[in-house]
Amino acid sequence: MRVVDVVVVPTRAGALVADPGVEHGPAEMSWDEAAAWIANRQRVAGEDGVRWVWPDTGSVYARLLAAGTRVGRCVDLRLCHAILRFATPKPWTAPPWLAPAPVEAPAPTLLDDLTPDTTPTVEEVRAEHDRQQAAVAAADDPGRLRLLLAAESAGALIAAEMRADGLPWDRARHDAILTAELGPRPPRGMRPERLEQLAVEIRELLHSPGLNPDSQVTLLRALRHAGLDITSTAKWELTGQAHPVVAPLLEYKRLARLLSANGWSWLDTWVEPGTLGRSDRFRTDYVPGGVVTGRWATSGGGALQIPKAVRAAVVADPGWRLVVADAAQVEPRALAGMAGDLALARAGQDGDLYAGLVASGVVETRDRAKVGMLSALYGGTAGEAGVLLPRLRRAYPLATGLVDRAAQVGERGGTVRSWLGRTSPPPGPAWHSVQGRAGETDADQGDERRARAQARDRGRFTRNFVVQGTAAEWALCWMAETRRRLRALTPLADDPGAARGRSATATSGAGTAPGQGRPHLVFFLHDEIVVHTPEPLAAQVAEIVQDSASTAGRLLFGGFPLSFPLHVATVQTYAEADKT
Repeated sequence: MRVVDVVVVPTRAGALVADPGVEHGPAEMSWDEAAAWIANRQRVAGEDGVRWVWPDTGSVYARLLAAGTRVGRCVDLRLCHAILRFATPKPWTAPPWLAPAPVEAPAPTLLDDLTPDTTPTVEEVRAEHDRQQAAVAAADDPGRLRLLLAAESAGALIAAEMRADGLPWDRARHDAILTAELGPRPPRGMRPERLEQLAVEIRELLHSPGLNPDSQVTLLRALRHAGLDITSTAKWELTGQAHPVVAPLLEYKRLARLLSANGWSWLDTWVEPGTLGRSDRFRTDYVPGGVVTGRWATSGGGALQIPKAVRAAVVADPGWRLVVADAAQVEPRALAGMAGDLALARAGQDGDLYAGLVASGVVETRDRAKVGMLSALYGGTAGEAGVLLPRLRRAYPLATGLVDRAAQVGERGGTVRSWLGRTSPPPGPAWHSVQGRAGETDADQGDERRARAQARDRGRFTRNFVVQGTAAEWALCWMAETRRRLRALTPLADDPGAARGRSATATSGAGTAPGQGRPHLVFFLHDEIVVHTPEPLAAQVAEIVQDSASTAGRLLFGGFPLSFPLHVATVQTYAEADKT
């Protein structure tokens, strides 16, 4: 099938749409007009027949979603640029409108601040797209890099759709969870009842009437004054202490975390009350590619972590279910595929890779297998890790050799690549300054120690980069394939949003049912996804999710015999998935 690249550029009034198949040139439209035109263009050519090229997904897709239109494929030039700027041998500069966001920070969107410098023309967008395609064609392995850019762009669509559809939530149930744990909602500025009771108990046990348990400095001072030999208030240090204050203090810290991370203030800020017969919704705010390894970040709301304490508040809509799929040990499996290590791949073929290491006789227990593998991935050498790592090197020389070499490259100041071609950023001037200072004739032992420590740290970073980056690529392909197959399903005729879902040419202000009445992704956490689906389609969705995981493995590693097993649960609430 011939794919047509159609450029969409946001303007202050709407969008410019430039279709190479239309002779009259770019057409300026309102967002509602653009949404209807795009929906009709896809209907004629098919979702796979058109690829929408735009500066970044955040500047365009949210408006299209609000108008009721979804697209099948896109090229997110900002995300692609962020990958290509390190992947090519020559310096890669960007026009002002495509400047990358700082690492670990949310990517800006052009809708936030349209200025002459940040508003590209159609010609500029086309030129940047051509430049990126040329860079991919000139790469050492263009096929892999092309797959990475496609998956990254698909991830941007998924993130925008998950925010638009929202994760179904029950505000009343969430409030009940908080009340059961903390007591009734207190007035602003006051501690909840249970926290205040624990604070009083902690003060009494430490003989410190004015103590504020939320102040780490004063709390540590009071604990040390009471005879506890600790250097911090961390849980791992407190747990080993024989003092009656430990139990109430750990409980206080647990509840304080719940209050700060997902308490009433979070509920008011991030969960929208339901309207027009719809359930409440948590609007996740993901940042695709927000971490240098390709993992997602979040710009607020804690979308990358929903603690078990509040998962019972994630409730499917009436007549719908949640399909929760959790992949097991993705990083070591990705490492086996990258290295072509058949022995490590076989260890995970029956499901639990760590149990496979035990069955192979490499280690004695599953816990030791996990410690050893994490040591290989993250470069741990102290304590038990130092004992187990040599065993793994003997049993799996290809896999361990790959990460060892990545670490050596990092220690020398070099860059490494994930399987599909995401390149680690080079070390900055400060790193080179420290390394250079250690080589000067008047360098002392302190200079040399700092240089060695810094080199080891960078080696640990590059060691993990290749594995974590490849695992992130597998997850993107998994989600993209899942989304593609879910989009192919027909909305149920008896679903109240089905008719609107079939007609994506929504008029001004019109909305659609979540997912346009189809099963749709609503949550993602590194190696776990949640799909919200009409109940009659739940079994089919579970198969799609499992098949898509296998397809993602083949996309990355071809015919290499590598399995990516999932734990899949179909539930009414997210909390139930932990029990199956």
